[in-house]
Amino acid sequence: MATVEKMPMLAEGYQKLSEELKRLKAERPLIVDAIEEARAHGDLSENAEYHAAKERQGQVEATIADIEDKLSRAQIIDPKELSGDKIVFGATVTLLDEDDKPVKYQIVGQTEADASKGRISYNSPIGRALIGRKVDEEVEVSVPAGDRYYLVSKVEFI
Repeated sequence: MATVEKMPMLAEGYQKLSEELKRLKAERPLIVDAIEEARAHGDLSENAEYHAAKERQGQVEATIADIEDKLSRAQIIDPKELSGDKIVFGATVTLLDEDDKPVKYQIVGQTEADASKGRISYNSPIGRALIGRKVDEEVEVSVPAGDRYYLVSKVEFI
């Protein structure tokens, strides 16, 4: 029997996905109206509006199915309820790079990752390298630009 892989995410990420799903479902009737209007213009073989509306409908339906799948497998994790000295999903980690400059990351789900905001996926190279590490451990991360070395200086659950 196949097992369904849970998808860890923060409550904030779950909320954003839910809102996106709601927005897309609200767009459905508008797309149907656009298809009907384009169909009324006659010959469908050369009707750009019709083809564009059908293509948008396909994109929206695929995105809705993808979001519904993610929400159904969601495992919501609240970092404030976690503790310990090991880096786990939801932890906020302060690292020191090779120049002893602090870098701060929060380990989040794939849908929530945004490196510019210091949120990295647990599946990213650095995320995978950090999971299970403790304060004062060195971490080696292979990235496209080459190997990087970090020292874990702080683990927080905020």
